[in-house]
Amino acid sequence: MKYAPSRVSLCVLLFFGRCFSGMFLFSPDRIFAAESALTQSEDEQRLNTIRYGTETEIAALIQTLKSERTGNQASPQSRSDATLDDALIAVTQTTRNQNILSGVLSFFADRDKKGLEQRAIKAIEEREDEANETVMAAIGYLGKVKAVDGLGPLRNLLDAQEQGFMGAAFRALGRIAAGGSAQDKDDTAAYMVDFYTNRNPPDASRRDILVALGETGSQGGLPLLIEIAGNNQERGVLRMVALEGLAKIGDSSGLDAILQALSSTDPNVRSTAVAALGPFSGKSVDAAILESFRDSYYRTRIGAAGAAGTRKLAEAIPYLQYRAERDEVPTVRDEAVKALGAIGTAEARAILERLLAERKYPEQIRIRAAEMLLLNDPEGYTEKVVIELDDAKKTNRTGLYHGLLKVLSEVKTGKVEDLVRRFLNSGGVIEKSYALDMILRNELRSLAEEVRPLLSDAKNTGLARKARNILEHFGLE
Repeated sequence: MKYAPSRVSLCVLLFFGRCFSGMFLFSPDRIFAAESALTQSEDEQRLNTIRYGTETEIAALIQTLKSERTGNQASPQSRSDATLDDALIAVTQTTRNQNILSGVLSFFADRDKKGLEQRAIKAIEEREDEANETVMAAIGYLGKVKAVDGLGPLRNLLDAQEQGFMGAAFRALGRIAAGGSAQDKDDTAAYMVDFYTNRNPPDASRRDILVALGETGSQGGLPLLIEIAGNNQERGVLRMVALEGLAKIGDSSGLDAILQALSSTDPNVRSTAVAALGPFSGKSVDAAILESFRDSYYRTRIGAAGAAGTRKLAEAIPYLQYRAERDEVPTVRDEAVKALGAIGTAEARAILERLLAERKYPEQIRIRAAEMLLLNDPEGYTEKVVIELDDAKKTNRTGLYHGLLKVLSEVKTGKVEDLVRRFLNSGGVIEKSYALDMILRNELRSLAEEVRPLLSDAKNTGLARKARNILEHFGLE
């Protein structure tokens, strides 16, 4: 019968090892090492991996951390998480290992986590000494965290016209400017307009420049975007990104170019144009959106649903109901349900209730309807969604069950407390994991003692870690 050595048994072995070290094949040092490995906490092991591990070991750890935090997005950063982040930051200051640097930059970018701005700038400025993958990760990181200090280095990089980096650098510039001051926005827009107009950028970079112009939100980019969006001779892909840029800026001076693009023979341009109408107002805009529901190209109907939702266009409710119930394209149906949720009137909610409750509708539509109802009124609809959840389990509709479970885990309301308690007492691993998410999201401190037994769940370290983070967040031992 196999068994794991206990701490007592190790101590016994240690005693005899010291007495008869010359007679045994193992030494006291090895016994101490074994005891240390058994008593070392998971966090200590992870810290040691970061401090002393190979690039492969650190990359595997980063992937594990990504998986854990993706599955527990409601969780605030725990003390142990912060310690690991600090250790990762420290490693990047001294290493030029491509896999470690790009992995850590990507991990931090995914979470909008600041702290690596200066290291990313150094990678760009000293790019001749860095791998291309590291430089690309640094550019992406600066854009994701909107590091204003990165504007100058990114412009210098673009001035060098190293084509492998240009697209990513333009996109990062747009994101950073979007989070900066009005002066940052205008200066960045002027720089990109000049680059587009006077420096003959490659075709691949033209699209990225137009995307970035829209990201800045600066009116300085309007003349160029309007010119391209309204030009029937221009390439469709450039017209599309120009239309999207006009929608992001949302200035009324761009409306005529958008309306003009609705009559394009290119269905992709039409669909982009109708989607771009969302931020604008007026009878002509309303009429254009409603008419676009009749377009035979499915992307145009998707754009119409999106625009109707953005504008909360109540007149579009009958069109959206028809599309949600009958459209032949699942994506159109899904977008129609989301638009009904965005409009959120009593009439729209009644349609969503029926879509949730009636089994004849596809599972994804029912899940989306539940999500929209909970977004509009979590207190009023949580119990109804739980009823559908239980029915889905009883009728073995696994896809529907897990979809509704995920939706409920993301709602913010104390109405989930009874469901959480039930999952903690009798649920499986998945239910317990979602239950912990709900406890944290809704600050259900009354359930803290029912969380505590999960700390010792040796079969599922993920649950144990979540439980520990929750108790730590509540200030409990």
